[in-house]
Amino acid sequence: MDDIDLQILEILQEKARIPNAEVARQVGMAPSAVLERIRKLESQGIIAGYEVRLNPEHFGQKLAAFVLVEISCGDCRGTAEALAAVSGVQEVNQVAGNDGYLLKLRVADTEALGRILREEVAIIDGVARTRTLIVLATFKETRRVSLEGPVSEVF
Repeated sequence: MDDIDLQILEILQEKARIPNAEVARQVGMAPSAVLERIRKLESQGIIAGYEVRLNPEHFGQKLAAFVLVEISCGDCRGTAEALAAVSGVQEVNQVAGNDGYLLKLRVADTEALGRILREEVAIIDGVARTRTLIVLATFKETRRVSLEGPVSEVF
């Protein structure tokens, strides 16, 4: 991966739907060469995909919460899969420390959150207890990857 690839990735992270010809213009290359580079980055798994970011509030999901899940088993792979299937869960992260998992949820309100915790999370095998953090305000939320620093030569 060279500087041109990094420039292309930066452009695509900013605006994934940008026309290939515009990317080519910005990096000073022919559109066919840029398209070839993008396809190579996709085939190598560096570009994992493209997605539309929706505003959750337009769909009634006004409440964001993080839930720490303490587990009661050593290897709870089934627990993680069950947590991933819970309504409103956007992320399931295995974490170090006393808790096994950190969930990110988006739901309508505290009533919906309480129902999900009682009726969906609490009944999952391996879940010992939960602690919930309700988000009051979000100042930054991104899926962008910093392209500064060393680049892995794995690919």
